[in-house]
Amino acid sequence: MKIAILDDYQNASSGIKSYEILNDHDVKVFNNTTRGLGQLAIRLAPFDALVLIRERTALNRALLAKLPNLKLISQTGKLAGHVDVAAATELGIAIAEGVGSPTAPAELTWALIMAAARKIVPYANNLRDGLWQTASVNPQLNGLGFVLKGRTLGIWGYGKIGQLVAGYGRAFGMKVVVWGSETSRNKAVADGYAAALSREEFFAQADVLSLHLRLNDATRGIVTADDLARMQPAALLVNTSRAELVAAGALEQALTQGRPGYAALDVFEAEPLAPTDALLRIPTVLATPHLGYVEQDSYELYFRHAFQNIVDFEAGKFDAINNPDFLRNARR
Repeated sequence: MKIAILDDYQNASSGIKSYEILNDHDVKVFNNTTRGLGQLAIRLAPFDALVLIRERTALNRALLAKLPNLKLISQTGKLAGHVDVAAATELGIAIAEGVGSPTAPAELTWALIMAAARKIVPYANNLRDGLWQTASVNPQLNGLGFVLKGRTLGIWGYGKIGQLVAGYGRAFGMKVVVWGSETSRNKAVADGYAAALSREEFFAQADVLSLHLRLNDATRGIVTADDLARMQPAALLVNTSRAELVAAGALEQALTQGRPGYAALDVFEAEPLAPTDALLRIPTVLATPHLGYVEQDSYELYFRHAFQNIVDFEAGKFDAINNPDFLRNARR
């Protein structure tokens, strides 16, 4: 099969152990991203199978219709709305879903919390410029960091990642408060954590508030400007899930108004993030380039399953296929 691995910014896929699974195939790795429909169609038209690295490229109906040779989309990790499953099914294109792990994103979340709380990045950057124990040359931003023990950690979304982050918070002596569905709140209480009495209280009481929701139609823009305005001036908002969970423009406005005072972000509405993006100009934002799943063990797991799914598909095994109805219109 002719296989394309898309958006491998660091050229990492060909260096992992499981790459040898594709030894008998014609593989092309793309290290750069293109967005235009016409450019993408020209780039991807020759291929029988595409390997997607998470949601870096969206495959909508218009694009899929321009890929006459495409038989299989092999997803690293889980699908998250970036592939038009209905269109793929109608066009006879199979979608193989992979597996994920909560460990790397949960650990990155905690790293961001620690780094933001203690102002590690600005202290380290200023030290290279000869400034000792200086978080900022702006006196208003040159405050002390804070410890986590005794403070309140708010977690919205108590799934696998949220549960790990809650455990980290407990280990650091934080009071963990959970918001989300009734099922999530009940699970958190059963695990020994507190459930917020209301959404309003949840945002108002958190010293650190971390989002761990899946993005779908119900959660898109679920965090509003009113929610953010209830946060404390010294509070930290952390988002390693999806930028679109927050209403468009609400976070930038909230940070400029001082509630919350700080944000640590690993996800953005447009990725790769433009260096001119407004968030990068706000000094109280700690931003990382979507590193939640970009980690050695995670890549080995993701790619091993994605590559094996291609080999299985070619052999007529469809156990990992997300849209088995594709067989009605399958491309031969």
